[in-house]
Amino acid sequence: MSPVPSPTSVRLSDYLVSDAVVDHEHPSIRAQAAGFRAAGDDPVGGAEAAFRFVRDEIDHVLDACDPRVTWRASDVLRERVGICHAKAHLLAALLRAQGIPAGFCYQELSALHGLNGVYLHGKWTRLDARGNRTGARGEFSLGEEKLAWPVDFARGERDHPEIHPAPAAVVVDFLMTAEPGPGWYGKGLPATL
Repeated sequence: MSPVPSPTSVRLSDYLVSDAVVDHEHPSIRAQAAGFRAAGDDPVGGAEAAFRFVRDEIDHVLDACDPRVTWRASDVLRERVGICHAKAHLLAALLRAQGIPAGFCYQELSALHGLNGVYLHGKWTRLDARGNRTGARGEFSLGEEKLAWPVDFARGERDHPEIHPAPAAVVVDFLMTAEPGPGWYGKGLPATL
């Protein structure tokens, strides 16, 4: 399924906005993103470096059995942990800080799963930096889509190929009000948009 921009907004500038969640103007985000771009002038190299950093260096709370709740990109970077949605917030911030348009995509699996859409070489591509532990298989690819989890339509799972310029309000509201502690993500994580 090909990713598509959100029907409510198709301007690339909407996918570069800094806000309370995707706070790419924060000094720590800017400094981290600058290091990725220093690896080369090609935006693809900077995007891949950001993707690999978030996928491999930021723990997923389930994999790490971590009780912390993060949602703001700069907090995810500082704490080095987050659920898939929080990791998507950080990846979007690191990409936007490099001037690369990035948005948010979702899959309805056992719960709502968050990933990113990125605009490179004149087209949108979905990337899933969830982390490749516990069977996930997300890879950086501008050709064939290589997301962490395949959608099983026979089990009623759904793929949402739309690329939204801002994280889903239902996700942000949940993360902002979640109480830290063991298994916090199992206490009301949205199942659908």
